[in-house]
Amino acid sequence: MAFYTDSLPDFPWDALVPARDRAAQYPHGVCDLTIGTPVDDTPGIVRDALAEASNAHGYPAVVGTGELRAAIADWMARQRGITSPVAILPTIGSKEMVGLLPSLMGFGPSSRIGFPNVAYPTYDVGARLAGAQPVLIDTDADPATWPTDLDLLWLNSPGNPNGHVLGRGQLRAIVAWAREHGVVVASDECYAELCWQGSESPSIIADDVCDGDASGLLMVYSLSKQSNMAGYRAAWLAGDPQIITPMIELRKHLGFMMPGPVQRAMAVALADGDHVAAQREIYHARRTKLLGALDAAGLTNDPDSVAGLYLWARAQGASSWDIVNACAELGIVVAPGTFYGEAGDGYVRMSLTAPDSAIDAACERLARLPEVLKRISD
Repeated sequence: MAFYTDSLPDFPWDALVPARDRAAQYPHGVCDLTIGTPVDDTPGIVRDALAEASNAHGYPAVVGTGELRAAIADWMARQRGITSPVAILPTIGSKEMVGLLPSLMGFGPSSRIGFPNVAYPTYDVGARLAGAQPVLIDTDADPATWPTDLDLLWLNSPGNPNGHVLGRGQLRAIVAWAREHGVVVASDECYAELCWQGSESPSIIADDVCDGDASGLLMVYSLSKQSNMAGYRAAWLAGDPQIITPMIELRKHLGFMMPGPVQRAMAVALADGDHVAAQREIYHARRTKLLGALDAAGLTNDPDSVAGLYLWARAQGASSWDIVNACAELGIVVAPGTFYGEAGDGYVRMSLTAPDSAIDAACERLARLPEVLKRISD
């Protein structure tokens, strides 16, 4: 019997076990800068809203409550410049939509699904799960250089892992290219509230990007990062009603429903910008500390890494695994760039979601990285 998992790549994090074991031997504890799981508290107003809605004796609506849908629409207008008519579908986190979108849209073996050549692995998994052909795209390049026989193209801006941002002009060019060639574009924008160095990250369905016409366009957003709600699985899909409406019907049959208390908590979180601003400052402070430690470590952050929750760093002449193994000897665990595609070789991803104590310890230890890296290289 063949299972869908037979076509999937090996789970990349398993390859990191030896480095984790080596880091665990460091006498002063491990600084884990790998997975971007929030460690700071979920805002009190969100937890209170969840508790107040806990008497959830009935089935929730797949399309979300009127309160939640209004909160999402208001937030998109206020924060993302999206005021044109779009369909909205609450999702059980954004990862399930990244992984299931090609299947929900009916793509199969004859379909070609594009995604960034340096990317979160679930885009690839979603294509393979549908039986479609995964196609690596340099989404930073001119769309005129891209293959035109794609059925669906994933964008990720700000990018995970590299923090690259597609500007308004780039997005407009992508929309024009997609409409010329009949390609649906889905944009994963989950880090858009975490921009640094004066950058901003526009939405693919912003009025001034798509000219108020979301046909053939989708965006995915999540409150996991900006509101520390990863455990709530609070996200949504928005965009072309002709694409989303059939998915709503399918999800009714499958019982894909965001729990009612989560819907209430999500609506409250979307209406409050203060906790987002406060969390952004926490991440900015951690980022500033890590950036300050890179020079002494002989590492350089990608100059285009201007948003999101990660540094995308490299050392001259070193492979990703050289850096991973050298960091492990200092009790620091980082993710090799190769987890995100061959184009990521030479880089490592460092997360800003570690506790302050771990960030501070990592910064102190990184000063010894050049000597360890040299010894490993020799």
